[in-house]
Amino acid sequence: MRIDCHNHLGVDLLFYLSGGFPYAQDVPTLIGDGERAGISHWIVFPMVSNLAFSPRGYLDGKLQPDGAIADTPYAFENRRMLAEIHRMFPDDSRKFIPFTMIDPERTPAAQARALRELREEYPFYGFKIQGTIIQARVRKLLSQGRVFLDLAREWNLPFLIHSSYAMNDPWSQSSDILDVAESNPDLRFCLAHSCRFEKSSLDRLASLPNCWFDCSAHGIHCEAAERRLPIIPPPSERFDSDYSRPDTVLADLAQAYPEKLLWGSDSPFYSYIGRTHDGGILSLRSSYARESEYLNALPPEARNRITSDNTLMFLNLPDEQLLT
Repeated sequence: MRIDCHNHLGVDLLFYLSGGFPYAQDVPTLIGDGERAGISHWIVFPMVSNLAFSPRGYLDGKLQPDGAIADTPYAFENRRMLAEIHRMFPDDSRKFIPFTMIDPERTPAAQARALRELREEYPFYGFKIQGTIIQARVRKLLSQGRVFLDLAREWNLPFLIHSSYAMNDPWSQSSDILDVAESNPDLRFCLAHSCRFEKSSLDRLASLPNCWFDCSAHGIHCEAAERRLPIIPPPSERFDSDYSRPDTVLADLAQAYPEKLLWGSDSPFYSYIGRTHDGGILSLRSSYARESEYLNALPPEARNRITSDNTLMFLNLPDEQLLT
């Protein structure tokens, strides 16, 4: 069994309407790309933008509630993804481990009601938060978003949370996610994107028994480190490795944090192309095949650990036969 722990399904209207890339992925595409790379199962969740913001605002890259199609964040997107998996492609449904997207800041009670209704129709196995794009502070899980912590306890579900280092991102800082995790030791958390290679966050995470991290979009994060982009810490604050060699970085992470690393591609966001503040284009490109090459360069024991053993510990599935 090889599990890719980080994948998006559906359409992202913010990326599409504002001119960004990527903006969509469907079930057959993910299965095709993944199986060619030797992957057997995928943790999946919807794209990030949702219909609780105005599509007209998305044309200008803005989050506008006026003119929104939906009242509750992700109510449509979660249901649409689960219906695609279970109703459109039922023969492949056991290949997927669905997580539902949540917004920790906006109308959490309404989201919780929608999740309870959804769970009566479809199974799901965790919660995903990408607070940076929707500008929702992960620390709100400790206040108005506490209902999601309560649901996670009730249903024994983990959180997979987008992490950030950039100074202009107050929503998804690794330190804030770790504060939430440390104050909820009975819940499980995975920080995405290797904590952007921030050494202090990785070391702090390693000290917490309820935390893991994934290496999603590994190739372009290594490129960002090489280019000294501000989304990655400077060398003095960064995990020490050769960032010109993503395969080396992955091997070093797997050796330094053998029980904490999960492998994920971040499909289709293993590439990112978007506008910069000065009107230019930021282009960071990889592919599913390239991400899997970094994985396959590892020794078999490390490969199995980060695609199966560690991921199953994070999921804590009540019955692993769900995946067979």
